[in-house]
Amino acid sequence: MNWIILIIAGLFEVLFAFCLGKGRQSIGSEMYLWYAGFVVALTISMILLIKVTQTLPLGTAYAVWTGIGAVGTVLVGIFVFKEPVTFLRLFFILTLIGSIVGLKAVSTH
Repeated sequence: MNWIILIIAGLFEVLFAFCLGKGRQSIGSEMYLWYAGFVVALTISMILLIKVTQTLPLGTAYAVWTGIGAVGTVLVGIFVFKEPVTFLRLFFILTLIGSIVGLKAVSTH
């Protein structure tokens, strides 16, 4: 169950990065709504991360959380914010995913 919570925490990390990007593109009251979403998503992500580190190894949980956030944020950047797609970017995203899967595979919990 803790791994599922960790994945959800990572997805909230992606959400707070998305809100940050949308807030940067917005003006006026819409900008503040996106930044409020950022704060809410950040808070939920951190609370869930704190919960899972009570039972999963800290280094593994943090690395997986960060990796999910990094991969998800790069994908959001590509699909939503139209950031460039290059071979090397995709290659390193795949190596990051492989590292996340590897950490899960060698985890003792």
